[in-house]
Amino acid sequence: MCLRSNVCRLRKGTVIIMADEKNDIILSIRGMSKSFGRNRVLDRINLDVKPGTVMGLMGENGAGKSTMMKCLFGTYQKDEGKIFLEGKEVNFSGPKDALENGIAMVHQELNQCLERNVIDNLFLGRYPRNSMGVVDEGKMKREASELFRKLGMTVDLTQPMRNMSVSQRQMCEIAKAISYHSRVIVLDEPTSSLTVQEVDKLFEMMRMLKKQGISLVYISHKMDEIFEICDEISVLRDGNLVMTKNSKDTDMNELIAAMVGRSLENRFPQVDNTPGDVVLSVQHLSTKFEPNLQDISFDVREGEIFGLYGLVGAGRTELLETIFGVRTRAAGRVYFKDRLMNFSSAKDAMDHGFAMITEERKANGLFLKGDLIFNTTIANLKQYRSGVALSNSKMNRATARQIDIMHTKCMGPEDMISSLSGGNQQKVIMGKWLERSPEVFMMDEPTRGIDVGAKYEIYELIIKMAKLGKTIIVVSSEMPEILGITNRIGVMSNGRLSGIVNTNETDQEELLKLSAKYL
Repeated sequence: MCLRSNVCRLRKGTVIIMADEKNDIILSIRGMSKSFGRNRVLDRINLDVKPGTVMGLMGENGAGKSTMMKCLFGTYQKDEGKIFLEGKEVNFSGPKDALENGIAMVHQELNQCLERNVIDNLFLGRYPRNSMGVVDEGKMKREASELFRKLGMTVDLTQPMRNMSVSQRQMCEIAKAISYHSRVIVLDEPTSSLTVQEVDKLFEMMRMLKKQGISLVYISHKMDEIFEICDEISVLRDGNLVMTKNSKDTDMNELIAAMVGRSLENRFPQVDNTPGDVVLSVQHLSTKFEPNLQDISFDVREGEIFGLYGLVGAGRTELLETIFGVRTRAAGRVYFKDRLMNFSSAKDAMDHGFAMITEERKANGLFLKGDLIFNTTIANLKQYRSGVALSNSKMNRATARQIDIMHTKCMGPEDMISSLSGGNQQKVIMGKWLERSPEVFMMDEPTRGIDVGAKYEIYELIIKMAKLGKTIIVVSSEMPEILGITNRIGVMSNGRLSGIVNTNETDQEELLKLSAKYL
């Protein structure tokens, strides 16, 4: 006999969620498994999400988080298991089906029509029409304005998405999910490109949604944020759900141990490099086109890790791109070892020992239709020649070497880059540049979307490179990171350099003050 308040278990593990349980659980995943060939990436996952709560979902890159979400949204077909939404079994045919049934996802790598404006992206696939069958642009504008007003966001609805910062585009994507009246919203690394102030605004929005009974699944590697905003935390490791706890009943050490299978005594390794003499000198650098940089000057020493901090839009990325020859200078000079290095192209910079990891890996860091071999060797093809042709064996060995150094999770060098998790894709990008043995390594958000274990490995790699005499410039929006792995920090504010501080003599408050100096 089956009681109404309990879950009835039938033969073969079938689960039926009864009436009273609907009120306690809005989304339930039962026994979900998924394999790709011999690789079992999800192993009988059971996960429950309660109404009006935030469920934190953590795990190393490749742990199965993205695969689980893709099975939930119908992008992948699960091998076994069931999904229940408000007590009813569902099987979505794709993300659009899930969206129309009340489950939305905001991806870390934004998929938007960059040439279209905010309104078009908001209503894409569901344009309202008037009685004449014509798209009702007036209604679209009214509804969009009202939506952003309720969310407390100021957005130019008519500007193309391409002209907006990553953080602004991300907030627009969250607004789009809310506009579908979603009951469950999955946020995949939503703060990876947001400033402290923007994170605070996002959390305000999330708390508002919670009060409305909306449930959120919050995927993140940032533990401080997980503890601040999440009610419960679940951890995946190697395709298994190894922990689910109330956020008040666990701590950072337990989470790390659950994620990586070992404890990490410190979040950051010891920064024990010893900077030498000045080797890179940027003098009065300004850019010709918007967003403008104005009269920026600083020096970086040999073997130094120089951090760049600032609000999103402050000009940190533009500064790296200008040094690397991607943006047009209006004035100023760059010297490396007393030689003028005013590069006119990225190739020019690469030929002189400069390397740069870009912020948006999918947009301009990877060849998504290529395999690991192609993506690892593409920037250094001359080294893999055998006579007049490329040597497949040399390219394979180089790729295998970087997979080993970076601890990249994959089946082998011939895996497609698109099959890897975001963090493992980032490792491939780093490996690509390491193959060139650069003298100056500029990194724009190098640990964005990377788990705590992999971050630690990348921090160790950065410090090791500095100890070998490499000059490192790191852009990061994560305050603990910029304070944890650098020797000095330059702070950008509205296209200007507002100050340079010694890392061991500063704090978060001083960095925030400097970042607001020219606003």
